[in-house]
Amino acid sequence: MDTAEPSQRDRILQAATDLIRRFGEAKTNVVDIAQAMGLSHSAIYRHFRSKAEIFDALAEATMAEEAVLAETFVEADGPASARLLALVLALHQSKCRKYAQDAEMHALYRRILEERPDLVLDYAQRMTGLVRRIIADGVERREFVVDDPDIAAGVVRDAVTVFVHPAHVEAAAKAGIDMESGLRNLMKVILRGLSSSWPEERAAPR
Repeated sequence: MDTAEPSQRDRILQAATDLIRRFGEAKTNVVDIAQAMGLSHSAIYRHFRSKAEIFDALAEATMAEEAVLAETFVEADGPASARLLALVLALHQSKCRKYAQDAEMHALYRRILEERPDLVLDYAQRMTGLVRRIIADGVERREFVVDDPDIAAGVVRDAVTVFVHPAHVEAAAKAGIDMESGLRNLMKVILRGLSSSWPEERAAPR
């Protein structure tokens, strides 16, 4: 069991999260965070240079949590197709829960995704790598027929982005659209494609 105490940096991030959930990010600043922790604001600046840096770190922490969630399906037993489906469904459901149950943190995360393309790129590369590992395992098991797992992983990433991007999840929820059924249908098509070869690669009829 991990009994390590949270670091001062972690405590700052937790305090910031608590304040954002209560008051929103616009009404949360470094002084507020310091007061909530019983510290001077200079103590916060030893770990973060600005409020923006704290908020970026919160978004990065969310990305890291999602990667850990995705990796559980990479490391799990069972058919690659089932694990890939479970991975994308878990990510979609996680985004839906955050919007419904943690609106202020959802709003923060969505804004930072729009303003920090560098963070998005790092996150996309990490998640694509995890998808690639499942696809490569499916090829090794002879479950998938894929010449280039890197290309296939990129296709899967692009196809499911609309179902896991906070902006699209929010828009669908406000419109009363059930995205999960659409995602399941999409994955049926994708998994069927991963399990088949292109027509020109099949043996010509005799």
